[in-house]
Amino acid sequence: MPEKTVERAPEKELASALFAQRQAFLEDGEPCCEVRLADLSRLASKIAEKCDDIADAMNADFGNRSRHESYVAELYTTLAGIRHIKKNLASWMKPENRPVNKVFLPAKAGVRYRARGVAGIISPWNYPFYLAIMPLATALAAGNRVMLKPSEEAPATAALMKEMLSEIFPPERVCTVCGGPEVGAAFSALAFDILLFTGSTTVGRHIMTAAAQNLTPVILELGGKSPALVGPSADLSLAADRVALGKAFNAGQTCVAPDYALVPRARVDAFAEKVAAVWRKSYPALADNPDYTSIISQRHFERINGLLDDAKQKGARIQHINPTNETLYPSRRKIAPTLVLDPTPEMRVMQEEIFGPVLPVVPYDDLSQAVAFINQRPRPLALYVFDNDRKLVEGILSKTVSGGACVNDVMLHVAQDELPFGGVGESGMGQYHGREGFEAFSHKQAVFWQKTPNTQGFLRPPYPRSLMAILRMLLRWG
Repeated sequence: MPEKTVERAPEKELASALFAQRQAFLEDGEPCCEVRLADLSRLASKIAEKCDDIADAMNADFGNRSRHESYVAELYTTLAGIRHIKKNLASWMKPENRPVNKVFLPAKAGVRYRARGVAGIISPWNYPFYLAIMPLATALAAGNRVMLKPSEEAPATAALMKEMLSEIFPPERVCTVCGGPEVGAAFSALAFDILLFTGSTTVGRHIMTAAAQNLTPVILELGGKSPALVGPSADLSLAADRVALGKAFNAGQTCVAPDYALVPRARVDAFAEKVAAVWRKSYPALADNPDYTSIISQRHFERINGLLDDAKQKGARIQHINPTNETLYPSRRKIAPTLVLDPTPEMRVMQEEIFGPVLPVVPYDDLSQAVAFINQRPRPLALYVFDNDRKLVEGILSKTVSGGACVNDVMLHVAQDELPFGGVGESGMGQYHGREGFEAFSHKQAVFWQKTPNTQGFLRPPYPRSLMAILRMLLRWG
């Protein structure tokens, strides 16, 4: 097991690493499809070989990380994503023919997907393996060199990833940089050809400001408060089950976890009871339950408890679902799944992304009020709508804006290889996953092939007398 330490990388070393990768890219050119596939195969083999070590590292970082959640959400999804890329890469790389304007015939035109060069990736702590390796695999598939900066909040996972990647790739192909916020700030200021950041909206603004100094294009995968809207005719048991499980998975430390639920006022109590019942059944014990994940750090543990203290002081009803009334010692950083009833907009729990196992339940009197509630807030990363009335659901989707959406479930849109993933507004910009990921890490190069004979003689002086007549005719045609 790698030690829980992080290395510091001075600015000069970061700049040197970037220079080495860019020079190698310029000298070697873009790798062919066979080389890219071989890289992905070696990466997948190393992950399969180190599965237990990876899960152990994440458990060390969290204090307790459900092994099942680690395998499902980090290891399986990463390997499945790499398999999907390998299956489709050859077709994604093919040049696309595009129509040529008639006046330029018989020329040809098309789009080629070119590697950008060196991609920078700054990954988060909540899914420290998947959200680092999946973007890295996508960037490699697009033909790029990669510099990876894992989160310092998950140092054991970061150290293991650095060890694994160095066994597969030379540093001029993949370079892993470990360190704290100062290293992260220096990393984001490098002149990458593209930079992907996954994390909070606050830090995302700083990343974008730093990248702007180099005109570096960015993909920002941020967060926000993703609502679950329970419709008037929704199956309440289904909605409660899906929301409860989505909120408790990884102890709510998921960027697309349902942040709060909007429920018809007359059904709030029944919904809350059903959510509580799901939590009691899923987690009959908490303190020593390996299936119930701890909060990543003391700082985040205190932050979440601070949200609950603020809500309670301002009049909310707080229901901790702790079936055996265990003492949850702060040293273990476990917070019981918690309902917040009667929340009001001025409470911090309704203003800040919760990122923990806490579910505010917001009542509404009519559907337009619920839609307005969503639209009055920053655009969320995800929207979850529960109802069996297709027309009603389509109406909600058409009147709201979110990065992605699920109907009658939560979070599963992210698990679809063929769907793009990304935010909008304060929840992010740009998308990746599958083909959209390949395109995001690629430069679409427009290529025009001139042929002879052609019409270009009409476009150079001295202009023939007939040109004006032709132009007037073309203008009439529109």
